[in-house]
Amino acid sequence: MALSSKITTLVSASQTGDNDFGGPGFTPSLTGTINTTDGTAAGQADLIFTDERIVGDGADDDLDLAVGLVDALGTSLTFVTVVSITVVNGPISGTANTTDLTIGGGTNPFFGFLGSGTDTVGPLKPGASFQIAASDAAGIGTVTAATADILRITNSAGAAATYQICIIGRSA
Repeated sequence: MALSSKITTLVSASQTGDNDFGGPGFTPSLTGTINTTDGTAAGQADLIFTDERIVGDGADDDLDLAVGLVDALGTSLTFVTVVSITVVNGPISGTANTTDLTIGGGTNPFFGFLGSGTDTVGPLKPGASFQIAASDAAGIGTVTAATADILRITNSAGAAATYQICIIGRSA
């Protein structure tokens, strides 16, 4: 089984009205793309975990990156380096969430891009998304089994929340 990925961040807008350049409109576009091929070196990835998950009212969903995640083909995953994390606070379809999510924290947390403290990202409001990616040799962080391997998604109080997640990484 081989993996190739295209991780894209895109912002496209259209603004109308007078501006310094005399035109009636302005259409900025910002795009960042990272492509990976199959493998475990810089510019490569060989693992992907995608899921739509439910986290209870005021509860945590702890994803163990060192053991416990299974890909769409039923293969157990052991991440050593994480290349990309994408989280969307909401379901693929259906009723929108009403609560905020927070990424990070907990016991044996995967800090990666967060540094070495107990930092978190959030609140991620209903309908919001978060994405970070780096395909160099270090990726966005190293997973260390039993000490730095848990990616926690915390739901605020008020209702259960459905979220989407995609983690791309390397097995070595």
